[in-house]
Amino acid sequence: MPHPTAGSRAAEPARAEHTAADVVCLGETMAVLSPPDDRPLADQSALRLSVGGAESNVACGLAALGHRAAWLSRVGDDAFGQRVRAELAARGVEVGAVAVDPVRPTGVYFKDPGPDATRPLYYRSGSAAAHMGPEMARAPELRGPRIVHVSGITAALSDSCARLLEDIVVHRTPWDPAAARPVVSFDVNHRPALWRGRGADAAPALRDLARAADLVFVGRDEAEALWGTSHPDDIASLLAPAPLVVVKDAEHGATSYAAGRATFVPAPAVEVVEPVGAGDAFAAGYLSGVLKDADEESRLRRAHLSAATVLRSRDDVPGLDMATSSALTGRP
Repeated sequence: MPHPTAGSRAAEPARAEHTAADVVCLGETMAVLSPPDDRPLADQSALRLSVGGAESNVACGLAALGHRAAWLSRVGDDAFGQRVRAELAARGVEVGAVAVDPVRPTGVYFKDPGPDATRPLYYRSGSAAAHMGPEMARAPELRGPRIVHVSGITAALSDSCARLLEDIVVHRTPWDPAAARPVVSFDVNHRPALWRGRGADAAPALRDLARAADLVFVGRDEAEALWGTSHPDDIASLLAPAPLVVVKDAEHGATSYAAGRATFVPAPAVEVVEPVGAGDAFAAGYLSGVLKDADEESRLRRAHLSAATVLRSRDDVPGLDMATSSALTGRP
């Protein structure tokens, strides 16, 4: 696969026989309990059960767009873990390498709608996924894909998870230094509540991971909160030498910075039902464009179309409507 940019440090990997995945996404996925309407959690008498996690959301989006996507993680040996694996598999994501922890539980989070935003309530401390560690960086599934996608959420889960992410993004442990390797995609995904629980400083940790990645997704608002940098040009400069940086600016649009060139594509007008999961859908659409060797403008348009589908739904990973599916896949 051609590099994300001409100056990328990644080279096309030789395809490994043990995996047919185009993309491997690594991170925690939880059971999601959410109200059926926009009333707050305290006013509800029944909740819907689904699954959600930033990285597996990306895998689901890619699978819906016709790509081979695998999810790598740990779940508990419980009903929630069974639900997570079954639902992702039903969406076309490969889950054969997911480890089942016989002791620790699958994480859970609740959605609490409010007048201005939906607030997530996490119950994931001590979860099976929070006990992922550097040994997972040596999983065979990471050696052959065209893209490996991770996010800053994993770094916030625990010290062992932070070391795992550092091994993948910074040290490139899964790959022989003399051999070609996949593109490493990193979504900053700053979750302040998770970092407060760790007692660690998110700003330098996420900055260093972003600088070491081949492809970075970051929101303009989270860059301002983390680093006090709000202009997309300045954000891209801050994250150098990352060869490709995509700065998302909510309803305004997104700008990619690659090989010294900035490309801006405005976001389409969307009636927003709930924004949760839209950033993951954006990443899936963009990575789909990378896999198809599309130009930067086309990649950003695909990303916006994919995100719009999630914005119009209460689900983290809704099914693509026919018009969006046709636009993204080129199939009627």
